[in-house]
Amino acid sequence: MVQHFTTTDGIRLAYDVQGEGPPMLCLAGLTRNMDDFEPVLEFADEAQIIRLDSRGRGASDYDPDFMTYTIPQEGADALALLDHLGIDKAAILGTSRGGLIAMALALTAKERLSGVLLNDIGPEMDPEGLSHIMDYLGRPSAYRSFDDAADKLPKALGAQFPNVSPAQWRVYARRIWTEGERRLQLRYDPKLRDAIEAQSVTGDLPDLWPLFDALDGLPLALLRGENSNLLTRACMEEMQRRRPDMISAEVRDRGHVPFLDEPESRAVIATFIEAIS
Repeated sequence: MVQHFTTTDGIRLAYDVQGEGPPMLCLAGLTRNMDDFEPVLEFADEAQIIRLDSRGRGASDYDPDFMTYTIPQEGADALALLDHLGIDKAAILGTSRGGLIAMALALTAKERLSGVLLNDIGPEMDPEGLSHIMDYLGRPSAYRSFDDAADKLPKALGAQFPNVSPAQWRVYARRIWTEGERRLQLRYDPKLRDAIEAQSVTGDLPDLWPLFDALDGLPLALLRGENSNLLTRACMEEMQRRRPDMISAEVRDRGHVPFLDEPESRAVIATFIEAIS
């Protein structure tokens, strides 16, 4: 059941907790929400699965000040949820931006982490993938209904995601959009685009390898979609070189990002939970 808590700056955030065992906090991608982690709930008999909608996403409040949509603030919100739940230390399963938040917390609050599983994200991001994100970020949906999306998504994303069934595409659409009168509606604050554009005026991305290196000593796992346009294979190989103990797998027929219900994803998640137990 979705619950809410309020941050110190008055933003009401939605979260869900299921299961027992070592706590694992699931943080979604830039425009995504806790529904992306529905497949992870099958591990609720092995871990306490905590899912959070970051501010401006899903069932959480949109912040009138869109400039709070930052990795440091969202990291602080994640820690605030752990405090609210009385949890001193948790592992993080971070998809895309959620993984960046996890790496940032390894640098600033490592004592709160028991491990990190990165879903299709690393300390280097392919410009092609970043450009693709900006193509759709904050833009209205092009689809009239979930069925319309299921029909058309294979043409839009099939190069990265071959062999996805219509039923799977419909689930994908439901996690991203909600039904409106004339078209599917975004499940996030469109001002996320304003925030990202404002934060990008400084130019090149900072060097994020120190954040990855800050994960030293923590159980670490990585999933990469074999067709990912954001996490390159070269970056994955360098991550493996720096952390030869890292649990890792490429997910067949997936791009950015794996759905987490694939055999490769389930195997990595299971091994990671064993490592944090």
